[in-house]
Amino acid sequence: MTLTAGQRVKASLIAATAYPLIAALCRTYRWQIDGAHYYEAVTSTGRQPILALWHGRILPGLHYFRNRGVVVITSRNFDGEWIARILHRFGFGTARGSTSRGGARALAQLRRDLAAGRPAAFTVDGPRGPARVVQPGAVFLAGASGHPILPYHIESDRHWILRSWDRTQIPKPFSTVALVIGEPISVSGTDDGTIHSKSAELHAALGALERRAVDMLRF
Repeated sequence: MTLTAGQRVKASLIAATAYPLIAALCRTYRWQIDGAHYYEAVTSTGRQPILALWHGRILPGLHYFRNRGVVVITSRNFDGEWIARILHRFGFGTARGSTSRGGARALAQLRRDLAAGRPAAFTVDGPRGPARVVQPGAVFLAGASGHPILPYHIESDRHWILRSWDRTQIPKPFSTVALVIGEPISVSGTDDGTIHSKSAELHAALGALERRAVDMLRF
C-alpha cells in the first residue's frame, strides 16, 4: 500500500521516539549468552544464517544482533513502516512484504540478500500467528538458498507480558536476559515433505532452546 505524507511523518516520529528508549532499556540488561559460536561457525564457511525465533521474543534481539546487516521482512502498511524505521536505526535491513501481500517478492529479496552476504531473520510464527506454530517461510528460504537456519530463543528473569496474540515478553530494566542460539539446521530442498519435516525439527529446536534459556536463569 502507498502511505500518505502524513503517515510517513508519523512513522518517522514513532521511530525517533521508540529507538532511543529501546536501546537504553537493552543496555541495562545483564546478558547470559549460550551458543554464540554457532553464528560464527556458519559465517566462517561463507554462508549466512537465517535466524529463526518466536514472534513474542523480538525486542532484546534487536540489541544483540544490531549492526550486522540482518535483513527481516516487514509489512508494507503503516505499522510495517515505523517498525522498518526502528529496525534501520538498529542496523537491520528490511524486505517489504508479508504472508498476505508481497510475500513472494520479499522472499526473493531475502534470497538476493543472502547471496550478497547478508544474514536474514524470521519470526517463524509471525506476523499474525497462530502463536508457536512454525510457518514455512524460513524453512522454504533455507531450502531454496542453501543457507542454514539458526534458531535462537530469549528468556528473562523479570519482564512484562503484553496482552497480544504472541504474548510478547519485554524484559524489565536491569533484568537478566538469557539468549540461547542453537545448532544450524540445513534444509536440502523445498518439496512438501522436506518443508514439513524441517518445520517440525525447527519447532522442536526452539522448544529445547526455551528450556535451556529457562534453566540458565535458575543459576
